[in-house]
Amino acid sequence: MAGHFQSFIKQARREGRLVVQPRMGFGRIEEMGAGLAAVAALPCTAIGTITLDSYTRVGDYLSPLDNLARGDKLNGFPIVSKSLESVRTMLAPFHQANFPIQVRHGTARPQEVFRRLVEVGLEATEGGPVSYCLPYSRVSLREAVLAWEASCHILAGGSRHGHIESFGGCMLGQLCPPSMLLAITLLEALFFVRHGVESVSLSYAQGTLAAQDLGALRALRELAAQYLAGTEWHVVVYTYMGVFPGTAQGASALIRDSARLARRAGCERLIVKTVTESRQIPTVQDNLDALMRAAQAASDVEPGHDPSSQPYYEEISQEARALVDAALNLDPDPGKALVRAFERGLLDVPYCLHADNPGKATTRIDSAGALRWASTGALPLPRSSGDNGRANASTSAELLKMLGYLSNRYDQHLQ
Repeated sequence: MAGHFQSFIKQARREGRLVVQPRMGFGRIEEMGAGLAAVAALPCTAIGTITLDSYTRVGDYLSPLDNLARGDKLNGFPIVSKSLESVRTMLAPFHQANFPIQVRHGTARPQEVFRRLVEVGLEATEGGPVSYCLPYSRVSLREAVLAWEASCHILAGGSRHGHIESFGGCMLGQLCPPSMLLAITLLEALFFVRHGVESVSLSYAQGTLAAQDLGALRALRELAAQYLAGTEWHVVVYTYMGVFPGTAQGASALIRDSARLARRAGCERLIVKTVTESRQIPTVQDNLDALMRAAQAASDVEPGHDPSSQPYYEEISQEARALVDAALNLDPDPGKALVRAFERGLLDVPYCLHADNPGKATTRIDSAGALRWASTGALPLPRSSGDNGRANASTSAELLKMLGYLSNRYDQHLQ
């Protein structure tokens, strides 16, 4: 079982197979175990997910049990609230079968979650001091950094092969330009390594234009090879994290395109959404169908360069490097660098309302469908990266149009 998560990913890469993974979590032990077993039985290369419930994410470990006792459903698995023995019993068959499982949680202060995953014999989780603080909590960034430092030490001390996936490449789902996504996921990965975690993954969410995404993923892989030299790492792509198509045809096409994107870019893993994403909480069968759809789409594609992505690659690579270096120049400790960079506006997530986010940078979707900077605020980027100084605040109508851009495009079959 030691190091199985990362070794599983490496073996799939050697064999030219994309690893697909659901975002699945259920409140009851029986449901969660059955969901994991169903994913493990698929004929494609898949790994399991235990997504935690919203109470656990904010440190409330009593309400999940109260809700379950009333017969209510939860939107995830309360791994801390359940007895240690019951969770170990649920996981035992998957340990024996060498089926990797990752805990996904959304927690700014995740120490108890990390303690529990170590106790039950799991080694892989995700998040980060920025990516699970700014979008999801009112916890200060400084406090989140300290909490994640402690959490990294819990994982590193309790598991010989602990793995953390940065969620930094998915900031706010759909309106953060690629260079900022790359910078945050790289800085979070450096933070994990600094605090003893020897195996990491970097994330990137599918955006509004495939050529731009291909350029961004090429840049991410090259930058990771430089900044994380000597560290075990891989890249995980997310099916579009914004407003999802409402039609089955549009959603299916978007899922297939995300799989092709991940495979073409040479990435190792894909977090898959489902066709019912815009309408309801997906069932186990919804997840199974989506995983098979993605795996089949990926099997028809080989990694390769797309000439149309070259200008995006050059621009994104330069911008992301400038953002990372500007932060690290403030302090060689990535945690302190992240706090200071946000304080000075050298990092800034568009449309993020957290008190520690500067909120000066904005974005736009250009005529080609690429996500670009509209205003760069105090970001250490060339003037050409944004309009800087013009009246560029989006109206509510413009923002809604951007939010619905990709879902409308796929629902109208304009892909």
